[in-house]
Amino acid sequence: MSKFFAQGGSDTEEDSDYESEIEDNEVEVNVQADGKKHKYLEDGGGSDSDDSDGQKRVVRSTKDKRFDEMSSTVDQLKNAMKINDWVNLQENFDKINKQLEKVMRAADTEKVPSLYIKALVMLEDFLNQAMANKEAKKKMSSSNAKALNSMKQKLKKNNKQYEELIVKCRESPESEDEKEKEDESEEEDAQRGRKGTGRFEQVEQLTFLTKVAKTPAQKLEIFFSVISAQFDVNPGLSGHMPIAVWKKCVQNMLLILDILTQYPNIVVDDMVEPDENETQKGVDHSGTIRIWGNLVAFLERIDVEFFKSLQLIDPHTREYVERLRDEPMLSVLAQNVQDYLWRARDFKAAAKVALKRVELIYYKPQEVYDAMRKLAELSEDESGEVVEETRGPSSFIVTSELVARRPTFPDNSRAMMDELVSLIYKYGDERTKARAMLCDIYHHALLDEFSTARDLFLMSHLQDNIHHMDVISQILYNRTMAQLGLCAFRVGLIPEGHGCLSELYSGGRIKELLAQGVSQSRYHEKTAEQERLERRRQMPYHMHINLELLEAVHLICAMLLEVPNMASNSHDAKRRVISKTFRRLLEVSERQTFTGPPENVRDHVMAASRALSKGDFQKAFDVITSLDVWKLLKNRESVLGMLNLKIKEEALRTYLFTYSSAYNSLSLDQLTKINERATEARIGGGGLDLPPRRRDNQDYAAGAGGNTNAGRWQDFTQGRQSGVSGRSGYNSGGGRLGQFGTGNYSRDRSGQARRPGSGARSSHMDSSNRMNDSSKPNPTTRDLVL
Repeated sequence: MSKFFAQGGSDTEEDSDYESEIEDNEVEVNVQADGKKHKYLEDGGGSDSDDSDGQKRVVRSTKDKRFDEMSSTVDQLKNAMKINDWVNLQENFDKINKQLEKVMRAADTEKVPSLYIKALVMLEDFLNQAMANKEAKKKMSSSNAKALNSMKQKLKKNNKQYEELIVKCRESPESEDEKEKEDESEEEDAQRGRKGTGRFEQVEQLTFLTKVAKTPAQKLEIFFSVISAQFDVNPGLSGHMPIAVWKKCVQNMLLILDILTQYPNIVVDDMVEPDENETQKGVDHSGTIRIWGNLVAFLERIDVEFFKSLQLIDPHTREYVERLRDEPMLSVLAQNVQDYLWRARDFKAAAKVALKRVELIYYKPQEVYDAMRKLAELSEDESGEVVEETRGPSSFIVTSELVARRPTFPDNSRAMMDELVSLIYKYGDERTKARAMLCDIYHHALLDEFSTARDLFLMSHLQDNIHHMDVISQILYNRTMAQLGLCAFRVGLIPEGHGCLSELYSGGRIKELLAQGVSQSRYHEKTAEQERLERRRQMPYHMHINLELLEAVHLICAMLLEVPNMASNSHDAKRRVISKTFRRLLEVSERQTFTGPPENVRDHVMAASRALSKGDFQKAFDVITSLDVWKLLKNRESVLGMLNLKIKEEALRTYLFTYSSAYNSLSLDQLTKINERATEARIGGGGLDLPPRRRDNQDYAAGAGGNTNAGRWQDFTQGRQSGVSGRSGYNSGGGRLGQFGTGNYSRDRSGQARRPGSGARSSHMDSSNRMNDSSKPNPTTRDLVL
C-alpha cells in the first residue's frame, strides 16, 4: 500500500475493507533474479518500520491475502476444538463466514473454496460428538453450554445451503483435493498478465502443482503452464529473460519430452480445446490422450530469448562468453524436439525446428564448429544433472530421463548442414525453404566453394523475390551476398566479388543492411519506434562480418577494375563507370592539398590506386599488404599471392592503356622488360628512355591521324570494356548476381569463357594480330599480347 494511505490507516474492520479496495490496484514488487529491486522502488518503497527491520517488503495480491486469512481462521477453529471452547468456536465461525464473501469477491468467482467446506464438515462432526457426550455437556460452564446450543442452530442453518458439497466431500475427500488443485491451476493461468500478479511466485506455485499431479497428462498440462508463466517473467520487448529462468525453462521442455517419450499415447496438439476429462486419464489408459500444447512455438520463444540475451549483453565481457556456452543446451533441445516431431510424423513442424538448428551453425567455420562440438562433450556432466525441485513433496508421477541431455554433432559441419537442409527442402514451407537456402549458400561460401554457392543462388531465384520477404530474411540475404563476395575474392574472381559487394556499398548503409549497427544520417531522421525496431534486429557480436575486411575487399576489387578502365577511357567523353563509390572516393582523395600517410582502409586503397595508376605495382602491393585485416583470413598467404599477381597484371594493363597511342607494336622481350621494371615505368617518369614529350604524358593520337593502328587500339579498348561492363555484378533493380557462366566460372577480361590451364592472353590474339601494320613487317618483333 502506498505510504500516503498508510499514514491515515485504521485498525478497525470497516477500514480493512477500504484498504482491500486500495490493495487491489497495487502492483507486486518483483524481486529480480539477482536480488535487486526496481531502481524507483529502492527508496521510499516501505514504511520506516520496514526499513528498520532490514527486510524487503512484498505486496501480495488481495486473493492470496484473503485466502491466508481464512486458513488462519481454520487453524483457530482447530485450536478451540482441542480445548472444547465453544465460545471461541462461535466467534471464529462467524468470522469465517464473513471471510468467505471476501475470498469469493477477491477471486471473482461463485465457487465455494474447498477449505471452507472441509471446515464445515469438521465442525459438524465435532458438534455431533459434543452433543452425544452428555456427561461432558453437564460439566460445561453456562456460557460454554449456551454457545454450544447457539452453534448447533447456526451450523444446521448454514450447512443447508452447502449440503451437496458437504456430501461430496464426505464421500471422496481425495477427489475434492484433486479438483481443488485443478482449480488452482486454472486460476493461476487466468491470473497470467494481470496487474498485481507475482510472476516468480506464480512460477513457484505451478511448479509445486507438477509434483502433486495424479496423472502424466495432468503433469504435462501443468508443465506447459509453468513454461508459459516463465515466459511472462520478462513481459517487455526491450529486455531478455533472466538466464537462470531460461535454463529452467529449457529443462522443463526436456521433462515434457521425457513424458511424451515415456507415454507415447499422449499427443500434443494446439488445435484441441483443453479438456478436464483428458487429464484425468491415468497411466492404464490405452487410448490416445490429446493435450493442448505447441512444442515448436515454445522452442522458437526460447530461441528468441537466447538471441535477445546475446544482443543485450556486452560482448567484451566474460558474461557474453558464458552465455555462449549455453548454446549446446538449445541445440540438444531443438534436436530432441525434431526427433519427437519426426516420430509423430509432423514433418512440416520438424522442418521448422531443423531451420532453427541450421541457423545455429550456418555462420560457423569448421574450426568454430569443432570447438562447439568439444564444448558439448565437456558439458556432459553439467547438462545431465537432476533439474526437478527437491523441496516439497516428492512427485506422484516419476519420469526418467529418456531424451538426450547432450547434443550430437557430426565431425564435419557440411555433413550436418546437408542433412538438415535436405529435410527442409522436402517438407518445409516457402519461407523456411528460402531461409534454409540462404544459410546453405552462406555456409558454402564460408568454405570457399564459390561455384556451388553461385549455382544454388542462381537456381533459387531468390534475387527476384527477396523484396517481398520479411526484414529478417532480407538481412540474411544481405549477409549471404557479403559472404559470397568475400568468397569470390578469396578464390581470385575479382569481377564477381565486386558484383556481389557493389550494391551493398552503393547507399552507404552497410551497417543497417547487415544489422551490425545503427548509423545516423543527416538527411533522414528516424523516429524512436524505428530505432527500437532496428535495435531489436541487430545481430549478436559473434555473428558479425568484419566490416573493415568487407570494405577492403570491395575497394580493392573496385580498384583492380576501375583503374585500368579509367586509363583506357581517359579521352572518352562518355566515360563508362564500373564503381561510382570508388570514383567518388578517388576524386575526394585527389582534391586534397596534402596527402598524409594512410590511416584507415580507404586511405590505404586510395594510396594503392595512385601507385597503380602510375604502374608502380610494388608500392601498390606494399600499401595493400600493410592492412591489418589480412590476419583475419586463414589462407592469408595464398590470398596475398593471388592479389600480388592481380596487381601486377592490372599495373601493366594500366600502363599499356595509357601509352596505347605511342606504340605500333611491342615485342615480348620489351613487354617482359616493362613488367620487370614496372616500378620505374611511371607516367612522367623515366625507366624506358622515353622522349621528353612522351614523359610529359602528351597525347600522340591526334598526330597519328594517318596511322590506322592508333584507331584500332581505341576499338580494342572499347571492346574490352564492353565485355567487363556487361558482367559487373548486380543490376540496380532486382539486385541479382551478374551473368555468371554455367560451366567453369573462370573468365578472361573480354567476357569470354576460358578453359582451365589456358593462358589469359591467348583469347586476345586475334585482336592483337589486327594491330600489326602489314605495310611495315618486322620479323624480329612479335605483336603485343594483352
